[in-house]
Amino acid sequence: MVTKRIIPCLDMTEGKVVKGIQFESFRDAGNPVSLAQVYDEEGADELVFLDITATVDNRSILLDVVEKTAKKVTIPFSVGGGVRGVDEMRDILKAGADKVSVNTGAFVRPELITECAQTFGSQCVVLSLDAKKVGDNRWNVFINGGRTNTGIDAVTWSKQAVELGAGEILLTSIDTDGTKRGFNIELTQKVSKTVSVPVIASGGAGKLSDFSEIFTQGGADAALAASLFHFGELKIKDVKDYLASKNISVRN
Repeated sequence: MVTKRIIPCLDMTEGKVVKGIQFESFRDAGNPVSLAQVYDEEGADELVFLDITATVDNRSILLDVVEKTAKKVTIPFSVGGGVRGVDEMRDILKAGADKVSVNTGAFVRPELITECAQTFGSQCVVLSLDAKKVGDNRWNVFINGGRTNTGIDAVTWSKQAVELGAGEILLTSIDTDGTKRGFNIELTQKVSKTVSVPVIASGGAGKLSDFSEIFTQGGADAALAASLFHFGELKIKDVKDYLASKNISVRN
């Protein structure tokens, strides 16, 4: 049985971890390297670092944070933000990351996914997809840190990205992000049923049952959370113990 993964997410800007609600109203959540070390010790399966203003600021990701984190943690971690080419992905991997997530750069130039997959392997390429509901049964892809509605259906884009070489989908629901009202089960289910690669559900975790529901109903392979863990509302062990009690397979 494939185990489900619990992944803390560290959204960064200017070298600090921040957390917002629906991609707005950010507040400081601490030092990224220190938090990463804590989550490693607490039993996280992986970590996700997202430099959420790199694209908008038209700059590269903060590689020194990646290097410092790689020296402190033993679990895999992925890094994203402002990646536009193979060279930037190479720099991030050389700094110590295990995977690189692409978002706006891949949407603007889809061949970026194929170039990265052919150079480093699909297992290193994560498509980070931010989606927002725009009508009945439809979610559009939003880029530039959730600021720009592309008009493209999120499920369609997820399928295309996998065909181009993405090895995993990090699916964030802007509607539920930071609300603690639960993951977007309907959206996650649609994407999970459409693609053949693992899907990480992101946005909305607020209580223990949200995690079991996104796995049993949403079909996710991993669940990502931020503020719940950053501000001590839940520990990773709490989540894993709860899931195990529901007969959902997790790593001890």
